[in-house]
Amino acid sequence: MRIAFMGSGGLGGYFGARLAKGGADVHFIARGKHLEAMRRDGLRVEGPEPIHIPSVKATDDPREVGVVDVAVVGVKLWDTEAALEQMRPMIGAHTAIISFQNGVLKDQYLRAAYDASQIMGGVGYVATTIDRPGVIRQTGPMQRLLFGEFDGSRSARGQALLAACLAGGIKAELSGDIVREIWQKFVFLVGLSGTTTTIRKPIGPIRANEQTRRFLLDVMREVVEVGRAHGVDLPADYAEVRLKLADDVAYDMTSSMHHDLERGNRLEVRWLAGAVVELGQRMNVPVPLNRAVADILALHAGGRAA
Repeated sequence: MRIAFMGSGGLGGYFGARLAKGGADVHFIARGKHLEAMRRDGLRVEGPEPIHIPSVKATDDPREVGVVDVAVVGVKLWDTEAALEQMRPMIGAHTAIISFQNGVLKDQYLRAAYDASQIMGGVGYVATTIDRPGVIRQTGPMQRLLFGEFDGSRSARGQALLAACLAGGIKAELSGDIVREIWQKFVFLVGLSGTTTTIRKPIGPIRANEQTRRFLLDVMREVVEVGRAHGVDLPADYAEVRLKLADDVAYDMTSSMHHDLERGNRLEVRWLAGAVVELGQRMNVPVPLNRAVADILALHAGGRAA
């Protein structure tokens, strides 16, 4: 398969490296020093299972890539609309477009730019960051991709992508209810990102303290209530289920938004806690804790340069 990653950071760089290792024809769209390092030294993943792809196809111009079978959107959410326009030269009549970005609003942007029949839903789980140009650091063993058609069918393109993922050692699954999968991740992600970024600690101390543990649980409960109000098939006690997941992850696990705050980068809070506020308002569901997270981080959302 010809697979292009629009964005080659923690998620795109990691899963792209695995797909390339498995034999897929992978193209990375990157920029700046990260792109320069990839062109010069290839792409390296450091962590539990090190990977080095000594020669990768990397560019900042999608026109050099041409039409691909699968285009993966992995840029930060504030870059989505610009990226969707930039990637047009890679999109043919039969190209599948998948976003593994954070949140539940992402696919609205894809549908606004491309035909809905080309879009598949996707969820990515991995704890990674760009450690230095050309190097992705995996900070925990968790890695998983779920994707599928929005109508629940097992399409040929989905099965072909699944085979490519499995060949690269990716823990991948075709989902028959990808909307629910997206919201299941969203519940945990909003809780993890909101608490680690406002408290400025990894998950370990947060889950160990009675007060902050309750805060984490209640933030996730609000997300569940909003999802159920929008017709998503989530159990009423799903926040409690996700709290058990928080107990099982590494003590020092944190969120990409926490990393971004520490580095003075822009934050995705508008599409995480902010999205809960927005979607809650549509259905008259009160979400005071997510509103508090969004308000606390508002002055940091644009990064230090803002």
